[in-house]
Amino acid sequence: MRKILAFLMIVMLVAGMVAMTGCGEEKKLTVSDGILTVAVSPDFAPMEFVDTSKSGQEQYVGFDITLAKAVATEMGLELLIKPMSFEACQTAVQSGIVDMSISGYVSTPERAERFLLSDFYMPRYTDTAQVIVVKKENAGKYKTAEDFAGLSVGAQASSLQKQLSEEQLPESTEVVEYAEMEKAIAALEEGKIQAIAVAQYYGSSAIAQNPNLAFSGFSFETNAEQEQNVVLLPKGREDLAEYVNRVIARITESGEIVEWYEEAKTLADTNTAADISYDDEGEEL
Repeated sequence: MRKILAFLMIVMLVAGMVAMTGCGEEKKLTVSDGILTVAVSPDFAPMEFVDTSKSGQEQYVGFDITLAKAVATEMGLELLIKPMSFEACQTAVQSGIVDMSISGYVSTPERAERFLLSDFYMPRYTDTAQVIVVKKENAGKYKTAEDFAGLSVGAQASSLQKQLSEEQLPESTEVVEYAEMEKAIAALEEGKIQAIAVAQYYGSSAIAQNPNLAFSGFSFETNAEQEQNVVLLPKGREDLAEYVNRVIARITESGEIVEWYEEAKTLADTNTAADISYDDEGEEL
């Protein structure tokens, strides 16, 4: 009898441990108290920017914000957007401050080493080029890489555009790094630099908001991976990636991805749209 009771106690103990493990896995999946925390750098319309007519969490809008909302819904979680600088977004993912970052990222070998990357998504289709924006008076003046010899070209820190500028423009070109794109645009307008390297979709929104700017006529050479976006997740979080990839597959197949992008572009051209920069702690600059 004692042996039977002992056996039953062991079975109950093992069952309890399994149940606790199951709860632990669920806790990992639901991240933190039912909240999915996503870092964004909302100075990159139409992907992520601020609608100044709104407040709180509702002020963060754009294609990537819509994607973040869809992922949170897929997981049955509440979404919390954490605005911060572009570099800080990446650090926050690695350090576990946030669950993921959706902020117009492209896949690079360095990011593949540091993060778990989602499947590719390409919301813009016709706006995949990486280009250079100049003052309107200089539109068409710089059409080749050599035309930028001796000039100063601004680019966002830790961005694909900075990488391409350093790789493809002449050695005599000064690539100036900016933490916030607003400062790069201001420097261009003030004549401190002669150009800024940007994604074409961002350039279109910047020009719409600053009509004294224009495309230079030059485009960087890119590969297929550099023409699509990825979500950055912590290494080892395949559980989160599964949900993200499920949403990406669904919206791509249904065509919603195009609708979301067109809606974001339309909103980015309104007078309440603003590219607002934040510091590493999430304080508005």
